[in-house]
Amino acid sequence: MPEAVIVATARSPIGRAGKGSLKDVRPDELTAQMVQAVLGKVPELDPRDITDLILGCGQPAGEAGNNLGRAVAVLSGMDHLPGVTVNRYCSSSLQTTRMAFHAIKAGEGHAYISAGVETVSRFVNGFADNPEAQNPRFDGAQAVTTKRAEGSAEKWQDPREAGELPDLYISMGQTAENVAQVLGMSRQEQDEFGVRSQNLACQRIEEGFWAREITPVTLPDGTVVSTDDGPRPGTTIEAVSQLKPVFRPDGTVTAGNACPLNDGAAALVIMSDTRAKSLGLTPLARILSTAVTGLSPEIMGLGPVDAIPAALRNLGMSVSDIDLFEINEAFAVQSLGSAQQLGIPVDKLNVNGGAIAVGHPFGMTGARITATLINSLQWHDKQFGVESMCVGGGQGMAMVIERLS
Repeated sequence: MPEAVIVATARSPIGRAGKGSLKDVRPDELTAQMVQAVLGKVPELDPRDITDLILGCGQPAGEAGNNLGRAVAVLSGMDHLPGVTVNRYCSSSLQTTRMAFHAIKAGEGHAYISAGVETVSRFVNGFADNPEAQNPRFDGAQAVTTKRAEGSAEKWQDPREAGELPDLYISMGQTAENVAQVLGMSRQEQDEFGVRSQNLACQRIEEGFWAREITPVTLPDGTVVSTDDGPRPGTTIEAVSQLKPVFRPDGTVTAGNACPLNDGAAALVIMSDTRAKSLGLTPLARILSTAVTGLSPEIMGLGPVDAIPAALRNLGMSVSDIDLFEINEAFAVQSLGSAQQLGIPVDKLNVNGGAIAVGHPFGMTGARITATLINSLQWHDKQFGVESMCVGGGQGMAMVIERLS
């Protein structure tokens, strides 16, 4: 059975939504730049040998609608290449990698593009939900969430225990506050983790780590962007501790311990090991296992707690066998909390900073973290890595990789 290997990665800088460096770039154009860049790193691969372009997008509507994956293939000059758009919210482009992994293992193809994009700056009607599309059976649960947001409801408990539906459409910030209550994690712990993320990211910028994985983007006016907007040098616990809670008046989640809204795109070339060998390529990493799991939407931040062990069980491995973990920092409480629940040492967790600093463009994040994890395994000379994230709607996803070069 063929193995699936990652032979190239490309990820854009990450811009701040609405006011950042990438706000004027359409998602299809941004992704096409990354697809062209990643294929440029594998000149030995004939584009006609690629079986599919699989693109993840967390909100595939507006400019990101009309099967964005196919649009990107055509914009990239590959009319022959089919394309599909996949939505699993924050793990959309980890799902696309999983699909390529499975297809290669099944012998259905030898080369795939796995990509992801989100341009929150260009969302239809901003970042608003679409209440007209929501099932009214969840109205009661949403009313409870609203009361908690106002500070007028009891602490979180599983609504299923009372025979009620959970709030499927709950905002991610509200889920973070629920997780903080479930875990008993203090505002201080969350702030310290947020400061750690910023300081580590800025340190690695100075050392040249992040530049190794970033592909510059050319804007419509010809300007070239080559750095992330997000990292804030000199971030201190004293400054962060002064920020007000965002989601609940008595809450713990602030702009200092949560990711911002962002724009960005990334792409990977995933091949069978046999095809890579025949082309004389040295793969970056081997995909060993993936897993996806579910839990209450109201505490979706704890998704990695089930997903990581599930991916490791497929291999007969445990947390102690893994050298580095990248758990997406949607919120400090969920990333740090998931790691604590699994016994992951903090010195193996997001050791270059994470999304609190560099950003979290939803559909891009899966592919971006893959690029970062490979970069990190090389930088720190380690072998095994795990990527994981919580997912809106109450899911967790994880992937285990082995560095090969």
